[in-house]
Amino acid sequence: MIPLVVFWFVPMAVSVWLSFTNWDYISPTFDYVGIENYTNALTSADFYSALKNTIFFGFWTILPTIFFGLLLALLLRKGLKGLTGFKAFLFAPWITPMVAMSIVWSWIYEPDVGLLNQVLGWFNLPQPSWLTDSEMAMWAIIIVTVWKNAGWAMLFYADALSKIPDELYEVGNIEGAGWLQRMTTIVIPLVSPTTLFLVIISAIDSIQAYDQIQVMTQGGPAGSTRTLLYLYYQMAFEQFNMGQATALATLIVILTGALALIMFYGSKRWVHY
Repeated sequence: MIPLVVFWFVPMAVSVWLSFTNWDYISPTFDYVGIENYTNALTSADFYSALKNTIFFGFWTILPTIFFGLLLALLLRKGLKGLTGFKAFLFAPWITPMVAMSIVWSWIYEPDVGLLNQVLGWFNLPQPSWLTDSEMAMWAIIIVTVWKNAGWAMLFYADALSKIPDELYEVGNIEGAGWLQRMTTIVIPLVSPTTLFLVIISAIDSIQAYDQIQVMTQGGPAGSTRTLLYLYYQMAFEQFNMGQATALATLIVILTGALALIMFYGSKRWVHY
């Protein structure tokens, strides 16, 4: 409890206290402004734009991560040669620091000499400016995030699939169940607790995404990749408005907790089934 109190509860309490002030991060003096910081945040167009970007980013990272994680786990269940090395290869992006990986992907996305546009050019496909086009920048960050997280989700699904009794598959074969029927009646229901866990953790992770945005786009172009956490960074360390930044951080914590509770309690019946 001592580390939790010192490094979690006390800083959180100080952050909430600062959210009721107009401290500029530099001056030793400040004034109390009550709920003005919260009012400004909740009535700001920047807040709702960042919230929209956060929801978009979260939705389009969670679904592909879950899909590719389960698909890879199912492929590994087939007993491929060199299975251990293949797992390590797929899991490697997860243990690679996001900053280093984002730098490499920035080179891949480079519009003129980047590998991705060169490959697209071979097939006469459009070669967009991935990180400088407001329509494509968020998709570029989503691709990197899914690429990093899919192997992590695969390991959880591989463990969940290994615990499904083979007798269930045998009964399905005897009853003449096809691949789709086995997936919908055996695999998906029995791995649903793992799916719920991955959805919750991925949702929280998407709200906390920062490194790839900072390295690749700095919230641009034109704020198209600015999420709530990056908006907090800009308020605190670019605009030096620590009071409003900590108010935003408090709102992020509340949103994260509410999201986790909604997913947990709203999925109880589904997981029980």
